[in-house]
Amino acid sequence: MINEKLGLSKQETKLSMAYIYVAFIALLIGGLMGLLQTLVRSGTFTLPWGIDYYQVLTVHGVILGLVLTTFFIIGFQFTLINKTIGLTVKQRKISWVGFWVMLVGTVMSSITILLGKASVLYTFYAPLKAHPAFYIGLALVIIGSWVACFVNFRQMFLWRKYHKNEKSPLLAFMVVINMLLWFIATLGVASTVLIQFIPWSLGYADTINILVSRTLFWYFGHPLVYFWLLPAYMAWYAIIPKIIGGKIFSDSLARLAFVLFLMFSIPVGFHHQLTEPGIDPMWKFIQVVLTFMVIIPSLLTAFSMFATFEITGRKKGFQGIFGWVKHLPWKDVRFFAPMVGMLAFIPAGTGGIINASHQLNAVVHNTIWVTGHFHLTVATTVILTFFGISYWLIPALTGRKLTAEINKLGIIQTIIWTIGMTIMSGSMHIAGLFGAPRRSAYSTYGGTEQASEWIGYQYSQAIGGSILFIGIILMVYIFIKLAFFAPKGIEEFPIAEEEPDAEPTPKFLENWKLWIGLTIALILFAYTIPFIEIIQHSPPGSPPFAWPIGNN
Repeated sequence: MINEKLGLSKQETKLSMAYIYVAFIALLIGGLMGLLQTLVRSGTFTLPWGIDYYQVLTVHGVILGLVLTTFFIIGFQFTLINKTIGLTVKQRKISWVGFWVMLVGTVMSSITILLGKASVLYTFYAPLKAHPAFYIGLALVIIGSWVACFVNFRQMFLWRKYHKNEKSPLLAFMVVINMLLWFIATLGVASTVLIQFIPWSLGYADTINILVSRTLFWYFGHPLVYFWLLPAYMAWYAIIPKIIGGKIFSDSLARLAFVLFLMFSIPVGFHHQLTEPGIDPMWKFIQVVLTFMVIIPSLLTAFSMFATFEITGRKKGFQGIFGWVKHLPWKDVRFFAPMVGMLAFIPAGTGGIINASHQLNAVVHNTIWVTGHFHLTVATTVILTFFGISYWLIPALTGRKLTAEINKLGIIQTIIWTIGMTIMSGSMHIAGLFGAPRRSAYSTYGGTEQASEWIGYQYSQAIGGSILFIGIILMVYIFIKLAFFAPKGIEEFPIAEEEPDAEPTPKFLENWKLWIGLTIALILFAYTIPFIEIIQHSPPGSPPFAWPIGNN
């Protein structure tokens, strides 16, 4: 799985760390905006200096949902590629171009939001209009990420060229799958930004087709969740087993799960548009069915992980039905943080099934239940796993050690995060069931009885959000310690080997033409006819609205 000769040179570690520095800066800024949101929604705090709630909400969503995740993932995946199949000097130089393009785009969009010219939220739904610089910045972030995609594709191509009939390293295979998913998915959002939003925001078009823009966004928006999740799965499948002293349960199962995610995570965007008129209900139903197919690789992953835990524990002599649980290194933050993330994915995944169901979606659609689900999935499962990765990745990249003190701080940080998220996300779920809307500032709605039921839960959200911000401050402190002040030394790069008696991996699992072809076929099946119908039968386009109303 890993070629020990492939060390990490100073130039390679600089590239990965550049992405990770941006990610942790985004964590601090986005986390502060999240704290301000919860305080405003409690009705006990008013933003100073004329700052608008939706301005803060947009910064929080864009910086954490897009910048933090994308930069961390690309930095992490470059490290995995360097460690498993290597990266040529030429490709590394090209990768730096991608980084700077992404960074310029991020700064452009962020400044536009901070100036109050792009209060359009993370989804930037039309007809809300932002300054053109916001959309141009988003386009640059996507273009820069495509550079990373093609560098990874090129390196896999070169490796296979010189290693014919060999099984590719599992982590390199997973990276390529994830970047394929990202590239195919971002074609949708790139299309709507370049063809619709930029000309419209520049005044070259008077109106915009809202249904087309939302359909193209959600073509991207749902697979985006799996782009976030799959790096966490990489750690679960191939790194956690090494940390607990075990081996990968099944290389074949891991590859199959990733292939299924590639195929079924993209043609499902309509389950975000179940209440939207203009889309044939039959096609909504078809995409809901395809959505439920994604449950299969998630269950495969759960089975694989707990099989790994049990086999490792029993090999160490632990008996009884759950005796193997005792062997798990609960005091090692490299395991503890991702494990809490795994456990959080149980209620998070259940909430996803509810959101994607026709009848149940009607109850929770556009309520703060959805926000609570989002925070369980991304801000807990994904982010806690990313934190767990950071405890060994950053020392490996900076040549420092994970000390006992930092490990203890990490355990405390994970507990703080879990408590804060339980309070905040739990309150969001309950308030959503009472009908509390999402994307809204504090309001008593004229003193209505229903709105009064939400206020107490909004206080709880503020309490949970405050605890979470303490966790963010602690994590940023830990990051600075690991990157600059921890003792110099060599930290383990924990990549596990496969179980020696595991079944051989079938060659068809690396048949790229087959899986890419099936993915494209599913997308064409799910989107071609309904998209043509949407264009043919769309109502007149909408003129722009800028927030606050009157900015237009």
